[in-house]
Amino acid sequence: MKNNVSSLQSQNTIFQAEQSVEHAHQAINDALSHPETQTIENAQNSIEKAEHALSQAADFENQDAVQLVREQFEQYKQSFKKVANRSGQ
Repeated sequence: MKNNVSSLQSQNTIFQAEQSVEHAHQAINDALSHPETQTIENAQNSIEKAEHALSQAADFENQDAVQLVREQFEQYKQSFKKVANRSGQ
């Protein structure tokens, strides 16, 4: 039973990381579409939360899944850097 609980906790951790990265992606898209101070700050906050969620997933047994999510996240962050640089953030 303990293994099942541990497995569910691990799956929940990666799910939370995926959701956090997806939320950051949406916030980044909002900042790209409407590069205003508030949307840029929202994106920055979402990025920080996603980074934290990914660090929590570092112990997840399926590191291939974590790496895939991390790679997507890095692409999203690169697109955000463009708008952040233009706005002076």
